[in-house]
Amino acid sequence: MPARRPVRAARGERADRGQVAVEFVGMVPLILLLVAAVWECVLIGYAFSLAGNAADEAARAGAVHGGGACDAAARRHVGDAWDMGVECGEAGNVYKATVKLNLPVFFPGLDIGVPITGEGGSAKEEED
Repeated sequence: MPARRPVRAARGERADRGQVAVEFVGMVPLILLLVAAVWECVLIGYAFSLAGNAADEAARAGAVHGGGACDAAARRHVGDAWDMGVECGEAGNVYKATVKLNLPVFFPGLDIGVPITGEGGSAKEEED
């Protein structure tokens, strides 16, 4: 009597053929979308951090040296790829700076026009 192959093995091997490839092709777009969403969140967080730091540095420089130094200090702490606006001015005994960066999409320079604002202040000082 000849040995018989199990029925499941004979039909199952052919029915499952290519299943991994189909699942892989189906999951790749979802994985790429997830990676892009995480990257965008990281970039937005970095933009908030960058705007806040630039505003703090600008306010500190403006408190000592005045308005021109305020703008220059903010631009020195933010790369050229970012679209940026700087506002500096005195408010009583405090020198305030506001830095606005546009919300980046996937990399700095490509933005949708939504501003991210960082504000900083420093007590005014007299330079000798």
